[in-house]
Amino acid sequence: MAKDIGSSKGGGRVGVTYKYFGAPDGATAARVPVSMRPEELGGDELGHGMFTKIKPETMAAMVLTGIEGIPLHRVPPLELVVLHPDYAVVKLPMTVVDPLRGIGEESVGAAAFIWSTVPDRSGPQDAYNVYQLLHEWQDFSDRLHMAGHQPYCLVWP
Repeated sequence: MAKDIGSSKGGGRVGVTYKYFGAPDGATAARVPVSMRPEELGGDELGHGMFTKIKPETMAAMVLTGIEGIPLHRVPPLELVVLHPDYAVVKLPMTVVDPLRGIGEESVGAAAFIWSTVPDRSGPQDAYNVYQLLHEWQDFSDRLHMAGHQPYCLVWP
C-alpha cells in the first residue's frame, strides 16, 4: 500500500509505505530494513508487522487525541532511529500503544468518533475507518506488550 504525498520524482508522484513493527531496542530496530521491497522484507522482531498508508505521526495523534484526550498540538514528536537515503526508521512513544490495552469497544468507538471530528488532521476521516484502524492498532499493541517490545515504523518510498 502506498500513499501519494504530492512530491514528484521524474514527473510522477512518490508513494510512501509505512511498516509498523516491534523491537526490544533501537539497535535491533535499525537492523530490520535489510531490504526495501515489501515482499522481501519478511519478518521483524515480532514476526508480523503492519503495512499501512497511515503516517506514524497520524497514528500517534489518533490514539492520543481520541483516547488520552491530549490536544493535537501536544502530541509528542517521534524519535528518529535511522535516516538513510532510501528509508527511515522512527520510534513511536509507548504512550501510543499503552492506552489501547484493555479498553473496550465503547472506548474504541468513542475515540474513532473523536478523531473523525478533529479539525486540521491528516489520515482517515470516516469514523468507521478510524474504528477499524484503532482495532488493528489495539491488536498490535497487545502483541508488542506480550513480546516486551517498543513500537517502531519503517518508512520508505
